[in-house]
Amino acid sequence: MAQGKVKDLFKVNTPKIQYVRPDTTILIKYEDFPDDDSDPDQSIYFNPKKELSIVSEDTSELDLGEQHIVEMSEEVLVDSTWIRIAGYYSIWDTRNINPYRLDSRQLKDTVDIKLYDPNNNREYKMPLEKTPITSRFGPRSGRWHYGTDIDLDTGDSIYAAFDGVVRINKWDGGGYGNYIVVRHYNGLETLYGHMSRTISKSGDFVKAGEVIGLGGSTGRSSGPHLHYEVRFQGNPMDPENIYDFPDYLLKGESYQITSAVFNYANRSKSGGSSSGRRAAYHKVRSGDTLSGIAKKYGVSVSQLTRLNGISTRTTLKLGRSLRIR
Repeated sequence: MAQGKVKDLFKVNTPKIQYVRPDTTILIKYEDFPDDDSDPDQSIYFNPKKELSIVSEDTSELDLGEQHIVEMSEEVLVDSTWIRIAGYYSIWDTRNINPYRLDSRQLKDTVDIKLYDPNNNREYKMPLEKTPITSRFGPRSGRWHYGTDIDLDTGDSIYAAFDGVVRINKWDGGGYGNYIVVRHYNGLETLYGHMSRTISKSGDFVKAGEVIGLGGSTGRSSGPHLHYEVRFQGNPMDPENIYDFPDYLLKGESYQITSAVFNYANRSKSGGSSSGRRAAYHKVRSGDTLSGIAKKYGVSVSQLTRLNGISTRTTLKLGRSLRIR
């Protein structure tokens, strides 16, 4: 972020719009739900119900490396929209995907998320130019897959889904590879994994549709794709709750979140619906061969022929969907 933008970000002035999200959750004892990659030992405990002290100072900051808890009595200007800093930046952790210590299965109320608002210049953008799904949210190989995998070519542009601020830009060699987490105005966070290169840095303000990285196959990946997650209070939800990927659009301007959205966690812990993985497909492109497709997804040619009822001599027609798992 340029130096001038940093100054504008914390410019104090009379507020135009105030946004305070109501507290609809309860605090629970921390458990590894449902983010296997979160590091609770490095997270900072913060109680969102704590009253902020505004007696004599504007800010107080606890600095532990890259992690920050910020409490401010003033407001912060982000892209001409005034937002209460206590509500927006109360937990600012650039290391851990889920530092919030909240269990969305315990939501007491319905939370109405306004996904985008064109009247107020809040747009949305699909994360890729094309969105063919290769693996869905759900159980996979004995563990839960917390996002939607979308096919791409290495070097393809990856876009911010909504307006927001980049919270994490990090390398995870055993999982997400190069990945970015963006905190959005609408109360959601999105994660973009396995990128060949990240572009946006932690703290950058990004608009929907801004290129934040390039597609790749870094980390624990069997071939080039985007691992895309949508999270609320740190808890993953199925991206297909809000996206119609085949039709390349959001299902609506808003989405209502209740505790039922996260009931999959109960099923996975109790053993229900935990066997196998959903079918995944690859759309045939120019130059594709069975051996090339098999190598891309880490499967055998014999598996491709068996799943699709074809032989190694079958001509692959452009646009055909081949089942790979």
